[in-house]
This record gives sequence, C-alpha cells and structure tokens, in this order.
Amino acid sequence: MRRTLIALAAVLSLAACDANPSTTSDKGTTTGTAKGGTLTILNAQTVMHFDPAKSQSLAITSLGLVLRRLTAWDVEPGKTAQVVPDLATDTGKTTDGGKTWTYTLKDGLTFADGTPITAADIKYGVERSFAPELSGGLGYHKSLLIGGDTYKGPYTGGELASIETPDTKTITFKLKAAYGDWPWIASMPAFSPVPKAKDDLKTYDQKPVASGPYQIESYQQGTAVTLTRNPKWVASTDQARTGGPDKIVFQLGQDTTVAAQRLIADSGADKNAFGAGFVPPAQLAQIQQNPAAKSRLVTSDAGALQYLAINTQRPVLKNPKVRQAIEYAVDKHAFQIAAGGPTGGDLATTLITPGIAGRADYNLYPTDPAGDPAKAKTLLAGTTVPKLVLLSQNDQVNLAQAQAIQQGLQRAGIATTIKPTDQDSYVADVTSDRSDYDLTVSSWQPDFPSANGNIEPLFATKEIGGGGYNISRYSSPEVDKLIDQATAEVDQTKAQALWAQADKRIMQDAPVVPLIYTKNSFLHGSNVQNFFVAAFPAYPNYLKVSLKQ
Repeated sequence: MRRTLIALAAVLSLAACDANPSTTSDKGTTTGTAKGGTLTILNAQTVMHFDPAKSQSLAITSLGLVLRRLTAWDVEPGKTAQVVPDLATDTGKTTDGGKTWTYTLKDGLTFADGTPITAADIKYGVERSFAPELSGGLGYHKSLLIGGDTYKGPYTGGELASIETPDTKTITFKLKAAYGDWPWIASMPAFSPVPKAKDDLKTYDQKPVASGPYQIESYQQGTAVTLTRNPKWVASTDQARTGGPDKIVFQLGQDTTVAAQRLIADSGADKNAFGAGFVPPAQLAQIQQNPAAKSRLVTSDAGALQYLAINTQRPVLKNPKVRQAIEYAVDKHAFQIAAGGPTGGDLATTLITPGIAGRADYNLYPTDPAGDPAKAKTLLAGTTVPKLVLLSQNDQVNLAQAQAIQQGLQRAGIATTIKPTDQDSYVADVTSDRSDYDLTVSSWQPDFPSANGNIEPLFATKEIGGGGYNISRYSSPEVDKLIDQATAEVDQTKAQALWAQADKRIMQDAPVVPLIYTKNSFLHGSNVQNFFVAAFPAYPNYLKVSLKQ
C-alpha cells in the first residue's frame, strides 16, 4: 500500500504511421510517437528497485519500462482508467464467480535474451515475492491466494500450489474467496515474469531480465540508471507502451528545487528531460510568471486524499457527536492554504478519490470552507473534551498543516497538543497495535484504480494495527460486510455501487475528516512530447513519453 500513500491515463492508441493529430490540454500534450533520442528523468530518489518483488512502482512509471505484467493500465486524460491485457490475451477469465482466475499468454513473447516467456516464469515471479529476502514490494496477492498466509517463497518453501501452470501459456490463480478486482492485482510488479535460471538475489534488483521495451544498461548506485532498447520487444503485442526514446536516463539524488530550476531554464540536454517529483511551491509561483515555463507545466486533477484521522478507540472520541463536532470545527480553507493553496488541492468531502470509477460526490457535513465552530460547540454541549494529542511528522510542511488543524479546532473549544515525530517513528506509531494518539493528518492514494484501494485499507477492521493503515482504528460490522460484498463482486458496476455505499456509511460515523484531494504539478523540457497526467493516478505516464525529432 502507498503511504502518501495513487489513475493516470494512456493518451492515445497510436497508429504505426504516427499520423495522429496533436492535442493539448492543461493535463499535458499528446501527439504521434516519434522514435529516438535520450530522455532524462530527474529523480530525487537515490535508490530505485527494479526487482519486481521489491518494487512499489506504479504500473505506468519506472518499472513498467523494463518489465511487463499479465495486465496493464490504459489511462487517458478525462477518462477513468481501464485494465487491459499486457502479456496475457485478456484481463482474466473466471468461471466460479471470482475465486479462480485464468490467463493465457500472447504468442511471440520473449525476454531480452531471446528466451520465450512462459507461464512458469510468471508463476516463479509471483512465488519469489513471498520470500522474506525480497520484502518491500506490493503484496495484495499474498493474502488472497490459497496458502499465501504460510508460504515463504520458492527458496525454502517449494512451489505455491494455488498457482497452476498446466502448459507453457496458461496460468491459473486460486483465491481464498471471490475477488472481483483480481485483474488489477495482476498488473502489479510481482506479476512480471522472472526466469528461474537467471534469478540472482544479489544482482537482480539492478539487472532484471527485461520483458518491456527497455533493459538496464548500467546502474550507478545513487547517481544514475541508464536504460537502452530491448531488441526483442515487439510493439504490436503491447498496447500500454510506445517505446519512443532510444535511451532513458534516471538521474538520481536530484534536489527537487534544483531540478525545477533546470527545467525552467530549459537549456541543453534538459530540453529532453522531465522531473519525477512534484514542483515545489516556490518554483510554482515562479513558473506562473514565466509563459514559456508555464506552457510546459502539467498539473494533475484532484488526486490523493489528505484527511484528519480521528482515533475512534480513544475514550472521548468513541462518542460520535464529538467526532461530528470535529467535522464541523476543522478549517479546511486554512489547511488548503498550508498545503499550497488551490494549486495544491481541492477541498474534499468523500473518501473515494476523484478519477476512480463509481465515485459518488456528496457532503454529509456541509459548512463554509472555514468550518462552523458554532455548530461544533452545539454538538459538544454537555461533553468535556480533554486536550487531544495531534500526531504530526516533524517537517515544515506537515507541522504547518497540523497547526492549521489545531487553530481550527481551538475555535470550537477543542484544545490540542501537536506531537512531532520523524517519518519512520510516525509510520510505526500509526500502524502499530498501540493507540496513544488522538488525531493525525495522513494522505492516501490507492495502488490501483478501484475504490477498493480507497476503502478497505483505511476502514476494514482487519487493517487496525499490525502494520495496517486503518489509523482511525475504525470498526463497523456493517461496513466490514459491505467491504466483503464489494470485494467479492465480479460485476464492476455492482461493485462500484457497493463501494459508494460504504463510503457514505463510513462518513456517517465520522472516523476521519476529508481535507483536500491533492494536486501534483510536473515540469518538462521543450522537446518532451506525450507528457500528460490523467484522472488517476496523479503522476505522468512514463510509458508513453517521447521526444521531438
């Protein structure tokens, strides 16, 4: 799951003749895909994981350039994301209502070394993701597959019987219970093929066997990762990637402010570059005064949900009227300003983020954006609220946001003490079995474009403590039942209606205050084409970017 915590869009299904007309919007540009050139991606990270078992990379970003999966994301500005076939011929077939899913591989698929990609390679790739030696990757499948709760990977545990490969092109997954979103799960990193004979725990993270349009030429720790073309990639089998540039270079350890200044200047090789990180607020203000740079700024739609979690297991906060009072007391406008103003995000009222299919727009606690302290006081009449602990990460941005919450609550007579802590300690505190905070501001964006990713991780009873992200420690048998029904539903229209119902039912209990749907802004050089951000996720689609020739 993703801590800050993401549906981006694939822009066009491009014809081989590159005859598509160019189009431009405030979400980016799309045009025919030219081939050639060296694309540079400026990245603040000093480490990148290319081992699919260790990666949390979105299906449309870095890992997707090198490794394909069973399914992929088709994302396009103005449209909700769709799951599409990648290595498989379809998005999966189920004959028993979602408990068993079968895939058939396309013809002519090979690794970069010319070896055919087989169902056994997919099976082995999924199995090794269970190994304790390869921790850190997205692991939704681990709790879904039969036997996954005790399986320890192929190095010590043999094979996982719930993954069957009756022949070289067929793979079947057997789940503990029906799971309608399994086609999305099959787009995650662990569903990349890994040839068992090439599996080296010491080197695979920096030199995986490529199945996508690019392979890793060099990996300089903390400095750069260089990708070059995979000569065995067949474009006609791949509707998610266009393979535009001849070479892609990730420059690592790049300060986001310095990177933004380089891209504003737009000189030399930086004309062929874009920033992987968000443009900092100071540079956003600078760009607004620079027409040339402003034309190269791409801002996402409203995306990840920032919210105030109310610890429902604390004595005074077990009272729903107190939680409802907090809903009205919070000054969302002040919080929005602390988060960068309207360019930093839109005011939020729901739990399912914009861009997710089936989302219903509603507001159970209508107030002025600055809140309604008088209504909050009415709800608190006769109740004594002790000073509450507001847990915050100890950095300038998070502390400013915590102070905005603190000041808003104070107007309604709710006093708080801000408790700052470092990032690692913060994550440990909110996801542990302890319960020694009252309030905290967090952020969440799903790992795949389904309301499932908004609701279950944050509000299912089973996600309380033990590393789970139900940090409001909210438990409702009625909501758990809705989550189970929606999760098991294969008909996506019916599933979406159930998720929307769960969204509103949770907010009736007020375990969180939705604050803003954050917006992300990215800057690119003047030679970069097909650079866009769609409704979900709020990140550029690396798989479609090309360069002017």
